[in-house]
Amino acid sequence: MSSAPVDVAVVGGGPAGLAVAAMAARQRLSVTLLERASLPHDKACGEGVMPAGLAVLDRLGVLSRIPREESGPIRGVRYVQEDGSCLEGALPGAGGLGIRRTALSSALLDAARSAGAEVRDRTTLRSHRRTAEAMMLETDAGQLYAGVVVAADGLHSPLRRAEGLEVPARGGRRFGLRQHFLTVPWTDRVEVYLSPGAEAYVTPCGPSRVGVAFLWSDRQLEERPSITSLLARFPFLARRLAQAEPDSEPRGAGPFLQRARSWATERLALLGDAGGYVDAITGEGLSVALVCAEALAACLPEAVRSAGDVRAFRSYEATARREFRKYAWTARAVLGLARRPRLRRGVVVTLARRPRTFEWLLARTVG
Repeated sequence: MSSAPVDVAVVGGGPAGLAVAAMAARQRLSVTLLERASLPHDKACGEGVMPAGLAVLDRLGVLSRIPREESGPIRGVRYVQEDGSCLEGALPGAGGLGIRRTALSSALLDAARSAGAEVRDRTTLRSHRRTAEAMMLETDAGQLYAGVVVAADGLHSPLRRAEGLEVPARGGRRFGLRQHFLTVPWTDRVEVYLSPGAEAYVTPCGPSRVGVAFLWSDRQLEERPSITSLLARFPFLARRLAQAEPDSEPRGAGPFLQRARSWATERLALLGDAGGYVDAITGEGLSVALVCAEALAACLPEAVRSAGDVRAFRSYEATARREFRKYAWTARAVLGLARRPRLRRGVVVTLARRPRTFEWLLARTVG
């Protein structure tokens, strides 16, 4: 690996990392992205992109790169309780889009490379340190020097930990498991099936595919979690998928709750899940990450010119703080209801009688 310095090194090739790499390269910054896996790659994650995230992808020119068979429209959200009663509402505007993770990764990878970013997958970061003039990254392929580093290395970010930015998370641990099934989506809503201790999310990811993600709380399941055991908790959903063939391997994630002291320090900024995460229960993760990637990219030219002065990241930190606060408040509120089935049933019944109130809440959450 060449030791010639670059303006920006992005560590992590998920949607947030690839998006910020493309945006930075479009501003004529020299960008190198490091990813330890092969790209594009699959991962357990929600695949629904809400309106704010879609707007970022549109400005980046990525939506036109998504094959039709790899995406499906999301017009609203529907909550389904144990007895089959529902609460549903429309998303604002044109709604969202369910995009197969591999297709989104491929489109963002193409956008990053087309903009001039150098992408080095199958490259693992071993360590890093600051020098007088740059950040030195030691990888399994040699050294790389960068003026600024973007840590987009995921939920359990090694860079966040190495920088001393990690804050011990308190509270119950939550996990997720995801698999796709070949079936024509029966609705253009994201469906959320509820039961004590677990939830199931169904996202249309194409004209003949749905993604199903299960979320659960640690120590609230007696059985060992698996797609089969979790699906058995949701009989209405199980009947929908009775004849559907799997279309991907099961993939897991967690524990979800992660915290960081700040989003930026000298020569380094945290992005996406590396900057903190509450829970996947609201499905906002991708959109929040994309909005924050755009805000960070706007700061990078000044951050490079100022030799990584943390003050250059102020506007990014303000955006990240605002987006995370809104997402965290919503996630904690929905989690609080999910953990109290009797209260949750009363809230769902009440909001079902006031659909405009529910749609107003949806717009406040994802708009």
